[in-house]
Amino acid sequence: MERFYIKAEDFVPEIDLNPDTNILKITGESYHEYTHEFFQPIFDWFEEYTKTEGRNIKLSFRMDYFNTASSKCFFDIIDLLGEYEKVSDANLEIFWYYEDGDIDMLESGEDYLEESGTNMKFIAYNSGEELPI
Repeated sequence: MERFYIKAEDFVPEIDLNPDTNILKITGESYHEYTHEFFQPIFDWFEEYTKTEGRNIKLSFRMDYFNTASSKCFFDIIDLLGEYEKVSDANLEIFWYYEDGDIDMLESGEDYLEESGTNMKFIAYNSGEELPI
């Protein structure tokens, strides 16, 4: 399976999905006009990715801003991987990074946790700080 990568641009987040390391990252801003069309190849990639059982997945969100349509896609990704974890011998860790003091972004992550019931860690960072995942 190939790595899936999209470079961040205006309105488009960086997407880095690496099946070799099982580290999956979504970073930046996401508020493009055609959200579903943008995310469809990502969902296709996840569909293929989850055919292999027993992965130890680290999913990292480091968002600066996202719109409602993107939020729905993020939840669908979390839900898909959460279901995958339940039915296969897999382990899912979700890292929700938010800039220190950005209460709205923290609360968005907490909403995902409440709705999904997945294992999620919240990590505050300072602007420009290198992050481990």
